[in-house]
Amino acid sequence: MKIRSSALLIITLILSPLLPVFGQASGNSAQQDEQRVRIGTAEVALDVVVRDKKGRPVRDLTAADFEIYEDGVRQQIESFRLVLREAKGIKREEAEAKSTTPANLLRNSAASSGVVALVFDRLSPDARALARKAAMAYTDELIGSDFTGIFLIDLSLHILQPYTDNPQLVKQAVDRATSTSISTFASNTEQTRSLSSRSGALEREGATSEATARVAGAGGDSAAAGAAGSAAGIAGMEQSLAQINQRMLETFEMLERDQQGYATINGLLAVLSSMRNLPGRKTVIFFSEGLSLPPAVQTKFDSVISAANRANVSVYPIDSAGLRTESANAETIRELNALAERRMRQVHRGRDDASGPMMKSLERNEDLLRLSPHSGLGLLADQTGGFLIRETNDLSAGLRRIDEDMRFHYMLTYVPKNQEYDGRFRQITVKVNHPNLEVQTRKGYYAIDSANTAPVLDYEVAALAALGRAHSTSSFAFRVLGLNFPESNRLGLVPVLAEAPMNAFTFEANKEKRTYQTDFSIVALIKNESKQVIHKLSQHYLLSGPMDRLEAAKRDEVIFYREVELPPGRYTIEAIAYDAPTGKASVRTTNIEVTGSDEAKLRLSSIVILKRADRLTAADQKRNNPFHFGEVLVYPNLGESLRKSTAKQIAFFFTAYPAKNATADPKLTIEVRQNGRPIGQTSAELPSADAAGRIQYASALPLDNFSPGVYELRITVKDEHSSVSRSTQFTVEP
Repeated sequence: MKIRSSALLIITLILSPLLPVFGQASGNSAQQDEQRVRIGTAEVALDVVVRDKKGRPVRDLTAADFEIYEDGVRQQIESFRLVLREAKGIKREEAEAKSTTPANLLRNSAASSGVVALVFDRLSPDARALARKAAMAYTDELIGSDFTGIFLIDLSLHILQPYTDNPQLVKQAVDRATSTSISTFASNTEQTRSLSSRSGALEREGATSEATARVAGAGGDSAAAGAAGSAAGIAGMEQSLAQINQRMLETFEMLERDQQGYATINGLLAVLSSMRNLPGRKTVIFFSEGLSLPPAVQTKFDSVISAANRANVSVYPIDSAGLRTESANAETIRELNALAERRMRQVHRGRDDASGPMMKSLERNEDLLRLSPHSGLGLLADQTGGFLIRETNDLSAGLRRIDEDMRFHYMLTYVPKNQEYDGRFRQITVKVNHPNLEVQTRKGYYAIDSANTAPVLDYEVAALAALGRAHSTSSFAFRVLGLNFPESNRLGLVPVLAEAPMNAFTFEANKEKRTYQTDFSIVALIKNESKQVIHKLSQHYLLSGPMDRLEAAKRDEVIFYREVELPPGRYTIEAIAYDAPTGKASVRTTNIEVTGSDEAKLRLSSIVILKRADRLTAADQKRNNPFHFGEVLVYPNLGESLRKSTAKQIAFFFTAYPAKNATADPKLTIEVRQNGRPIGQTSAELPSADAAGRIQYASALPLDNFSPGVYELRITVKDEHSSVSRSTQFTVEP
């Protein structure tokens, strides 16, 4: 097709009332490539502390004394160093290392500096006082090469003191951390147990009254039978109300614990991930009264351990509640006993409904068993090479051990013999060939690409492993696009979009509840020109609904949308859609160029081929989104071919940004090319900029003038000083 005159290339400005004709609004949001991505020369680093049976550090070991195993396979130790740092005010004699490895003694150098994060969770007043005393005493022992940061976790993460080697600044931040008023999460466990006991008493009272009524009725005493029946009815009503209140408290407590757990987990994830590229011994001292792990939080807790191990950070939790007056599990045990008693009453009375309230009680049993304050803290310490300080009001001995771990430890590295990024957990075991010695180090890591410093969440592990294994797998339709909108306040704004049909993913049915659920994820990696990962974007889709909506859900599509800000340059976006139940995946790669960031010059966004548009509510119109156009939200076409049999036009959209202090509106030129040759061109006037300094423009080309093929749409805007052009491709099919 060749267009000789611009009159044949009809450009129609799309007004908002006409936009919805592009398509109907959507609802909610091959073979595996055998190419393997290798770890290469990437080493696994281990900080190892060795103590004798009396808890004293062992300082005379050599590389020959250690054995490292990964998943039971012995590894070759590549480097071995003894780290010896002088404590404050103490001068030690130079230690002599016996290993034949060169430079095996690292003493008070920059690489041996200690990096410590003191993290304070939500604490009660008594716990804050104990934590304050311990933290202040600990800072007194800091030496000049230590860098310490102070962080507070409430409903968000507060940086009270960035890493510094100034003890006075550290003390001031500790003072703020232990005197700050924080959100409280009061436990309703005792109140819930009281209501459960009351419900049991009312149930027994009702049963007694029913029995009395039956006896009185059999004896002909109608008055006594009526009174007993009335009492049974009142007791039954009171029992129902007590059970309603109990369920209400249990539901609120569950949601409250989830909120508390998420805030703590997210705070720890942020702190641990930020420490990854720091040199030297890295330590987190976590002051907390317990880390409960309800089911909703458990999977994310695994991400915390993974982040700590990827960053080679040892976590030392301190139970700041100190020496409790009763066992931390006592209240939990009492409630479990109350639930068991209620269970026995229902079975005795023949009311063993597995689908009713009793099943809820059994589910709560599992939840309660996770609430021991020591279980989560102990697991965090054990898996990261630290230890838990608990059940004591004198934290000095434990803090001295932490200090010893920082001052003296062994640094070992090895290159894994298994060099595939398969996403599996690799268990690490370190042994010494001397009896009665205790080895303290991290327990393993997930075998995924570790180029990105962002924390790897639990649902991302398998997806990233699949992305690392295969660069061009395509189990189902999946499209990805990156666009650039150099907004005045966000010059490097890059929206990243992806879409896939919902029927590409597994819908698992729950026949008892008559519901369905999905478990899939979309993960995108943004790499710079050096192929380094600079951003990781992801979303986990645990969608559910009633079975009668299953077919409608399968006809829908999922749309992934994230925004990042990037400096000028060229970038690659690698994205994967991963279905967890089947392991099926599709991978796509696209490129994006971020243009200049000078507000004094004319700028132009990416050219967007449109798929459809939805009318916005008044509230949505107030939100800042580059795809808001008047009263509608325009949806980009992510590379889908345009079929002449179903579409009449090709709609497109872009935003021009006039230079600051420009005196005239820029001019517009629209050009269509095929095989590098222009086949049509027209010019148009652009409207004036809006209050935000933008000129948003949407228009359309009739498809009946295009033969099947691949085309380039090129947009040029020009002012009195400069011009800027950007283009995009589209494909026309019959």
